[in-house]
Amino acid sequence: MLQKRKPPLPTPPSAQDWDLRLYVAGPTPRSIAAFSNLKRICEEHLAGRYRIELVDVLEDPRLARRDRVFAIPTVICERRGVAKKSATGDLSDTERVLAALNLPRA
Repeated sequence: MLQKRKPPLPTPPSAQDWDLRLYVAGPTPRSIAAFSNLKRICEEHLAGRYRIELVDVLEDPRLARRDRVFAIPTVICERRGVAKKSATGDLSDTERVLAALNLPRA
């Protein structure tokens, strides 16, 4: 089951090149699938160089408004001040997620 405002996954501060924020609306099957798929993609393509923040829009809608999130699940990617990129849905299509977020391929 998903936890609200899950703290970032533990990685050394110097290795956190990719900051990802996954917006969900409660612990739905689609939200759980999106988190699992995102974590799998990150492990395969960003091993140890990422941080995932899980945001439940039911608990904190302010962040969703700030990032202009209109659909959920949505993942927002920020990298060292570079413009934000996003992908929506259950994130099961690895190639689509990599392209949308401009993530490197392993």
